[in-house]
Order: sequence, then structure tokens, then C-alpha cells
Amino acid sequence: MATYLRQKPAAWFMVVAVLLVLWGLAGCASFYVHFAYGPDIDPNATDWDRAYFAALPAWLNIVYAVAVGAGLLGSIALLLRSKLAQPLYLVSLIAVVIQFGYIFAATDLLAHKGAAATVPFPLFILVVAIFQIWIAGLARRRGWIS
Repeated sequence: MATYLRQKPAAWFMVVAVLLVLWGLAGCASFYVHFAYGPDIDPNATDWDRAYFAALPAWLNIVYAVAVGAGLLGSIALLLRSKLAQPLYLVSLIAVVIQFGYIFAATDLLAHKGAAATVPFPLFILVVAIFQIWIAGLARRRGWIS
């Protein structure tokens, strides 16, 4: 019978895992604000912002919830050193791509607000999602998660 011994992770790994949990909590808080308040949370929201928000399909909220929920669960799994981190992060990445793919391809957000105002943060979110998959893979290869 073969036994598998988990290796003790480097200290930096645990710091990264905690930061990713905080990132996931921030994403969930953002989803809550988006769902509960919509554009009314922004005192500078225009009529266009309200119309844009109202025109978004309901399924996009589900995709958003999957993106942040799977990301948070993946980060918790990473912190607990579970091999479920990587597939959860993959689900999150797929949802992020669907969410922002729809927003940029099927709405007039870019035309109305411009790329400089709308692309950087979603691009950062995409980079973090890719990093999460990479760090979970690194942890798996090094025996830090199982």
C-alpha cells in the first residue's frame, strides 16, 4: 500500500493563500453590492448606467456568482491544502471569461465608457484567476496540496 506524505509548504505560500482568500471575500462583497444595490450604490451613476444595469441578462448574475464563489472556495481549498483548489479555480476562470466576454462583446460598454476606463480591472481579475490556477498547480507539484 503506497502512502503519500504531504510536504510542508513554504511560508510565502500560506501568505499567498491568505491573500487569495481575502481577494475572494472582496469579490463576494462586490457581487453582493452589485446584486443588492446595482448602480444606486454609485452617487455618480447616470441614466445610461441605470439602463445598462437593467439591460444585463439575469444569467449574468449567476455567472458572476459562480466566478466569485468558485474563486473563494478555491482559495479556501488552497489554504486548507486541498487538491480541489485547482478545479475550483478553473471553474472561476471560465466564469470570468464568460462574464467579461459577454460584457465586452455584447454590450456597448466599451463604446460608451472607453477601454481605458473599463478594461484594466477586468484584465487584472483575469490575471489573478490565471495566477490562482498556476499557484494551485505549483502547490500540487510540490506536494503542498493533496
